[in-house]
Amino acid sequence: MVNIGVIGYGYWGPNLVRNFNSAEETRVIAVADLNKDRLREVVKNYPAIQTTSDFQEVLLNKDVDAVVVATPVSTHFQLCMSALAVGKHVLVEKPIANTLAESRQLVEEARQRNLILMVDHTFLFTGAVQKIRELIYSEELGDRLYYYDSIRVNLGLFQEDVNVMWDLAVHDLSILSYVTDYKPVSISATGMTHIPGTQISVAYLTLFYDNDFIAHINVNWMAPVKVRQTLFGGASKMIVYNDLEPSEKVKIYDKGVQVGVNPHEAKVGYRIGDVYIPYIAHSEALAGVVRHFAECIETGNSPITDGRFGANIVGILEAADLSISKNGEPVTLDWDQIS
Repeated sequence: MVNIGVIGYGYWGPNLVRNFNSAEETRVIAVADLNKDRLREVVKNYPAIQTTSDFQEVLLNKDVDAVVVATPVSTHFQLCMSALAVGKHVLVEKPIANTLAESRQLVEEARQRNLILMVDHTFLFTGAVQKIRELIYSEELGDRLYYYDSIRVNLGLFQEDVNVMWDLAVHDLSILSYVTDYKPVSISATGMTHIPGTQISVAYLTLFYDNDFIAHINVNWMAPVKVRQTLFGGASKMIVYNDLEPSEKVKIYDKGVQVGVNPHEAKVGYRIGDVYIPYIAHSEALAGVVRHFAECIETGNSPITDGRFGANIVGILEAADLSISKNGEPVTLDWDQIS
């Protein structure tokens, strides 16, 4: 049984506490939050859990084996570093930190202390994304991918310390890193702030690779509807992934284009086949995060979303910010520096 201390009981904290407390491998014994009303909610729902407004009490609690950080991104580095420094394993919400430099410091601190540092990129633990990864690696879509095209938009929630890319595009960047073995060589991004005093609320990212694969991501906090749709184009088949679908989240289209070999024929022909909807287990993704975190603590194995994975995503986001400041000029990604 791994004893968990949770720091932050705001938007995502209640989901974390519920999942960690209901798992067989873990139990929550302490929760810290600055908001007294949130702490009263913890006491109401979980009378046995200790509550405090001082996160240091959680870190210094000798019964706590691991700390979960679910606070604003600007606080991640201090809280994670403090937890690692007192020998606690850490699960932190995405993104891991505000900067690549901070992210790499956390990775090194965890390595030196032989502690688990994991980032909660929850989408990677959904049945849909795991099925897509399986399809891509088994070459069900063909011997190579052509493109990734995603739209991830809604009305709000505006974040105070990160822009829309760090809030929403971070999901696409983690999915891309997980379902393919491609690393982007450069990125071009454009974005706009429409409300004075707030972060960039609309952004478009294009990632370039050293093959003919390309990825495009559209994120927006100011859309009238919520859309979560992603297209994967392969040499043989294509996928439509709609995360808002209650059951048929992934559809495989046996459609594609063929280049004509006869000069008297059209250069490009179209192949139309069936649509296939694979079975996907409908278990809660966060429960998978909890099990994986506990398993890594028990075995010492590195999480699939370890600190290095999280730092790589931050490196791409930093490059996207730089590209926006240069009006979309492509920024080269130096993986020797990022990794």
